[in-house]
Amino acid sequence: MSHDHGHHPHPDHQDGHHPHGLAHGQEGGRLARLRHRAGHLLVPHSHESADKLDAALESSARGMRALWVSLAVLGVTALAQAVIVVISGSVALLGDTVHNAADALTAVPLGIAFLLGRRAATRRFTYGYGRAEDLAGIVIMATIAASAVFAAWTAIDRLVDPREMQHLWVVAAAAVTGFIGNEWVARYRIRVGRQIGSAALVADGLHARTDGYTSLAVLLSAGGAALGWRLADPVVGLLITAAILLVLRDAAREIFRRVMDAVDPALVDAAETALRQVPGVREVGGLRLRWIGHRLRAEADIVIDGHLNVRAGHHIAVEAEHALLHAVPKLAAAVIHTDVEPDTGERDPHHLLAHHTAA
Repeated sequence: MSHDHGHHPHPDHQDGHHPHGLAHGQEGGRLARLRHRAGHLLVPHSHESADKLDAALESSARGMRALWVSLAVLGVTALAQAVIVVISGSVALLGDTVHNAADALTAVPLGIAFLLGRRAATRRFTYGYGRAEDLAGIVIMATIAASAVFAAWTAIDRLVDPREMQHLWVVAAAAVTGFIGNEWVARYRIRVGRQIGSAALVADGLHARTDGYTSLAVLLSAGGAALGWRLADPVVGLLITAAILLVLRDAAREIFRRVMDAVDPALVDAAETALRQVPGVREVGGLRLRWIGHRLRAEADIVIDGHLNVRAGHHIAVEAEHALLHAVPKLAAAVIHTDVEPDTGERDPHHLLAHHTAA
């Protein structure tokens, strides 16, 4: 028996009769329902399909706002730095400007991903379009790699053909401007990303934070040039390239984990604990969580008394799904499969599936 309801009557709203076969757990069931009722009175909420859809749309809307606001801030920052690059001829500042501009443009694929994620599921894309965020992450990774190549090429060119840096104080001011703009964007993206459960937005915020620190590195090139070291500018440009590569490594790790359906093990622990506390659940078998965009889906196998009737088993499955929705943040839906304990001498109820699961 599997259970995956976007809309179902809440157990608290049923009549006072308990399904046959639950006598051994009636007292625990009453206590559990009282706790749920008290929780609902203190924190009103709903798990209806429309409410889940509204929550998903609101998350996407907040993500879009974060992207466009940060795009504007980074765009202004990069434009100001570009003007100073033309005036000063600083290759270190040029590399930082290009990286900031590339970071601003990463808002575009993420924005497209958020828009796609709001589309309803179809018979072809039965899980919806949330995976578009993973594709956006790959585009972001490619953009970071391209900015690293450009910064390295420019720095090497200046090593071969050194040039004087002009207007050092202006370059220093531009570096500080870049740090302030990137740090503001980083805080904003990370905060919103964590609130809505978007790993891509959080990763992009961390990327912006690293960009801020590379902006400060431009100060070193200006200081070196002020002391008469002509190679300070291209050398710092190469250091910025190395910093970009470190960001690329971290971004690639995050994207790889998301594509491979990795989740925080603490979420799995919380889900298992919640399921084991549901009256009527004797054991938890398989449990799987996966991100689809910035929402989670769960699949769980629970073991119940095999002598319960269908209605009683369904009631336990509903309670199990309800418990998961409370215990796992950003969970959009859960599929609950009920297994039974075989009687003595009874063959494994899953014997018909054995030849399908054999290695």
